[in-house]
Amino acid sequence: MSTTKPNGIEIGIYSLADIGPDPLTGKTISPKQRMDEIVKAAKLADEAGLDVFGVGEHHRLDYAVSSPAVVLSAIAQATKNIKLTSATSVLSTLDPVRLYEDFATLDLISDGRAEILAGRGAFIESFPLFGYSTNDYNELFDEHMDLLLKLNKNEIVSWNGNIRSPLKKAEISPRPMQKQLPIWIGVGGTPESAERAGRLGVGMALAILGGDPIRFKPLVDIYRQAGLQAGHSPDQLSVGVNGHCYIARTSEEAKEEFYPYYSNYWSYVNRQRGMGTRMSRQDFEHMASPETALFVGSPEQIVEKILRQHELYGHSRFLAQVDVGGLPFEKVAKNIELLATEVVPMLKKAMSQSI
Repeated sequence: MSTTKPNGIEIGIYSLADIGPDPLTGKTISPKQRMDEIVKAAKLADEAGLDVFGVGEHHRLDYAVSSPAVVLSAIAQATKNIKLTSATSVLSTLDPVRLYEDFATLDLISDGRAEILAGRGAFIESFPLFGYSTNDYNELFDEHMDLLLKLNKNEIVSWNGNIRSPLKKAEISPRPMQKQLPIWIGVGGTPESAERAGRLGVGMALAILGGDPIRFKPLVDIYRQAGLQAGHSPDQLSVGVNGHCYIARTSEEAKEEFYPYYSNYWSYVNRQRGMGTRMSRQDFEHMASPETALFVGSPEQIVEKILRQHELYGHSRFLAQVDVGGLPFEKVAKNIELLATEVVPMLKKAMSQSI
C-alpha cells in the first residue's frame, strides 16, 4: 500500500538512535538490538507507505548511530520507496566532500532516494573528536555549507575557504542518481539560521518539541522572505516540521503510556547536557495539551495538530520521532502503524476538503 501525499505534505518518521533504559523494566538494549530495530522500523514505515525515514548522527556511547549514510545504505537494501535522509548530519565537523560522496553513493544504492539534512547538532563532542575548535562554531558551518552546495551543483569544483583546505579542479565522485541531492538545514529557533536557509535556497526543517507552535511562525516568515529576496522561487522554499510523537487510540491512553518514557528521555538527555531536571506529570500534561506542539494523543488529535501547524507554516513535510526514552519496539511499531493507517488518511481527507 502507498500513501499519497496529502496536498503535497510528506509524512515520515526519524530516529536519533538513543540508547536508554526502559523505565518500566530497567533494562537497556544493546547497540546491536537498537540498530536492528531501526532497520525494522524503516521497513515497516516503507511497507506502510510513509514517505520519509531519517536517522540522526551522534558520537556518544548512549547513541547507536554515528554514520547515517552507512545505516541508511543498509536500510536502502531493505526498503523500496521511502526517501532516506539524515536527521541531522553534523555539518560543522563533517568534511563536506566526504559527506556529499557518501550520500551520492547512498543515492545510487537506493535508486535516487537520498537526502541530506544538515545541522549543528545538540552536542559538541564531534569538535575535539575530528580536530575542530568550538571557537569556529559558526564559521565552520557557513564554510562547510557553502562547499556542500557547490559540490551538489558541479562535477568539478574549485573552492577556497578559511579553515578547510582549498580545492582546485577536484573531481567529485560519484555523482548521484538524482540531478542534485535535496539538501535541508535543521533550524532550532534562531532567526539567523532561518535567514541562512532561505538565502541559500535549501529546505528548512524546524525542530519543534514543545510550546505554542505560533512562536515558530516568524522563523517561517523570515525564511521565505530571505529566499525570495535572494531570487529563489517559492517552489524551492520547502518547510518541514520534526517533532516527538506518540499515538494511541485515545488521548488519555497515549499520555498514560508515553509519560514514563518521555520523562525518562528528558532525564537522560538533560543529564547528558549537565542538567539534573526531571519532568513532572504536570509538566508533561501541559506539554501534551491540545494547543501545544508535542504530538501526543489520539490519531484525531495528531491530525488536528498537524493541520494547525500547516495553517501557520504551509509546510510540506512532517517527520515524527516515535522511538524515544527506551520505548520497546512493539510500541514503536504500533505508532508507525497508527501514523500510516489512521493519521495519514484522515489528514488527506481533511486537507482535500479545505481546498
